[in-house]
Amino acid sequence: MSTLEKVKELREITGAGMQDCKTALSENNNDIEQAVDFLRKKGILKAAKKSSRDAAEGLVATCISNKVGILVEINSETDFVAKNKEFINFCEEVAKESLEANTIDDLKKLEINQNETIEQAITKLISKIGENIKIRKFEKIICDGFLAHYLHNKASDSTGKIGVLLSYNTDNEKIAKELAMNICMHIAALNPMSIDEKGIDNNFIENEKKIIIEQLKDDKKPSDILNKIIDGKISKIISENSLLKQKWVIDPDLAVEKAIESFSKSHNIQFKIINFKRLKVGEGIIINKSNFNEEVKNLTK
Repeated sequence: MSTLEKVKELREITGAGMQDCKTALSENNNDIEQAVDFLRKKGILKAAKKSSRDAAEGLVATCISNKVGILVEINSETDFVAKNKEFINFCEEVAKESLEANTIDDLKKLEINQNETIEQAITKLISKIGENIKIRKFEKIICDGFLAHYLHNKASDSTGKIGVLLSYNTDNEKIAKELAMNICMHIAALNPMSIDEKGIDNNFIENEKKIIIEQLKDDKKPSDILNKIIDGKISKIISENSLLKQKWVIDPDLAVEKAIESFSKSHNIQFKIINFKRLKVGEGIIINKSNFNEEVKNLTK
């Protein structure tokens, strides 16, 4: 059996990564049984088994430095672990290092400790804490203007359950900070899809339109009236998902763009939103709930 075939077999047996399997075989004269023991001793086999479990809790960490801001979502299986000081510290360290990354793959390759990559540190932490841990999402803003950030339900100064980054231009940063922070909190609460209607995905709009048409299929109104109803509903959906058109969370009588205009006028400043990013822990994750009785039945077939 070739080395490559042995690596493949060891991966199938243990679920460990390619590089870990190569190292284990190299350290044990290509003996698969000894390589399995080697992985177990290193905690890698234990970690690999846990890496298939759902991780929908965790934290969003943020860091801003020199016109660069990042958000990174790091998941655990339980909120109990998300409150663990070691997990919180790990999230903070990852956030600091991730300023140099552009993708999650880049991030995992960065060194976090002495001669240890973030990916290797995750494997260690899985073995120590006893839960699956994943870096799920990564967002980055590089700007020429200013950056603000907000964390909701904080675990520490740089981690929380929802994270928001906002880039903006202004001629008075000192005064504009208050408005920028309020906009960040608004984004955390209402989760807009884009700054304005131009940024709304056409596929999203078309899908919403299909749903509305289906809902109205039994309506006997004339087609021109129905088309107006459809257009009105679509217009409302676009407004509800466009930041500038949303109702201002602080004063629902105002749209966000009107609130910005009002603040800018009363404080004699200029202010323009350039970009924003928002991450919420576990958003969009579908939990796979196992049925123990069914698993037992399948094993006995």
